[in-house]
This record gives sequence, C-alpha cells and structure tokens, in this order.
Amino acid sequence: FMIEFALKYIPRTWLIRLSSIMRLVGPIIYSGNKFTDPIDGRNYRKFLPYGYAGRIRKNAMGPGTNSLERHRLLYLYLKIETNFFSEKLKLLHIAPEQCFYFKFKKLHNLDVTFADIESPLADLHFDLHEIPIDNNQYDVVFCNHVLEHVDNDITCLKEIYRVMKKGGWGIFQVPFVSGVKKTREDPSIKDPIERERLFLQYDHVRLYGEDYQERLESIGFRVKCTILGQKLPKKEVLRFAIPKNEPLYICFKD
Repeated sequence: FMIEFALKYIPRTWLIRLSSIMRLVGPIIYSGNKFTDPIDGRNYRKFLPYGYAGRIRKNAMGPGTNSLERHRLLYLYLKIETNFFSEKLKLLHIAPEQCFYFKFKKLHNLDVTFADIESPLADLHFDLHEIPIDNNQYDVVFCNHVLEHVDNDITCLKEIYRVMKKGGWGIFQVPFVSGVKKTREDPSIKDPIERERLFLQYDHVRLYGEDYQERLESIGFRVKCTILGQKLPKKEVLRFAIPKNEPLYICFKD
C-alpha cells in the first residue's frame, strides 16, 4: 500500500530526490546472495516490491540503483549485444532513469544529454512534442516508458527520428502486456480510475499492443525485435529478475 501511495501522490521530482536515500542504505539493508543487479554488480537477498493499482510486483526494484525489471533487461541487452559501453557515442536520454543516469554520466565514451519536461536530473527541459534541438544530432536516443503518457505519440516519435543521426539507433520501451493485439487509446478519457482500468495506470493515455512495431516503422524506423529473456539461461533470468518474454524494439534510422 505504501509503495502505491507514494507513486500516486508524491510528486515525481520529490520521489527522485527521496530515492537517493534508498540508493545509499539499500545495498546494506538488503545485502545477500539470491539476486544480482547487473547495473551495480551487487548481490541482494531480495529486491523491493513495486507497482500500481493492486498490481504490486515482488522483487522488482534493485535497492542500490532503483532499477526495475525493464531497466535490467535493457542494461543487459546493451552490455551483451552492443558496443554502447565502449564506442564513442552522442546520446540523448529522454526522461533519464536514475539507475542509468549515474552510470552513463561516468562513461567517458558517451557525450550525453539528459532531457525531460521537469526532472531535476535533466540538462534540458522541453515538451517531447517539439524538441528544441537541430536535426541529425544524436547517435543513440533512449526514451523509455514515456510514449504511453504523451498526447500524440506519433508526433513525439517523429521528433525523435528528426534529431537522430542517419545511421543512429534508439530504444523506446513501453509497458508490455502479453496478449494485447492492438494499441488501445482514447484521448477523451480523463478519469484516473478509468485510465487505470483501461491503460494500467492513472496517468497513461494508451496501452500498446503487438502493433507497436508497425507504429514505429510508420515513422521511418527500421525495427529489430529481440527477446533477450528467451536467449539467456533460466537461472540468469531469475537471478537478474528480468522479464522472460518482454520484447525490445531497436529502432534504426537508415
């Protein structure tokens, strides 16, 4: 209950500041050998619960990084299947997650710009519908769990495509729900309870389906889908506490 209350009623900017305390004490309180957070490399006896609307997930959040399942999945993909941590790259990270912010900031190979509409972690503050950046600027763009919140996701994706360099790539994770075929959206729905029922969260305006790849391709991206959880040994999926069947869509600007 306390987790859901905090996520719902404490402003996001304050949550970001308060969570810094957990990053300091979490590794001490939850030290153990059952789980590993690949982002900080530490071992824990358990991860923290996390979720909304009665859908609290056990062992979801890494105590030392505040990483969730999707963050650890993305990090492992970057580590295993890309040169992200060694290649010289200009990165635009929209809505930077804390677990990545502190890690990416220390990487000498990255020239990174953190951007958000309000986050205190951001270098630039802007509305994603109109990015105040010139064309063809970034080798890589990350924009995770943002598109389900915006009024017009197609406009936002076009803006991301515009600022990405030719030959660049990006990952734009959205909530994944197995079995949903077609994206469901209705901008006329304003009631938080109804949004929660239809779109999983009170501040979501759409629920993406299996047509998400087609949506990305309609912008001009060449899309590669990979399901890392099915490639890794089962014991690693359990130890890292990552989703086994969640797809990652890697978007290329050819």
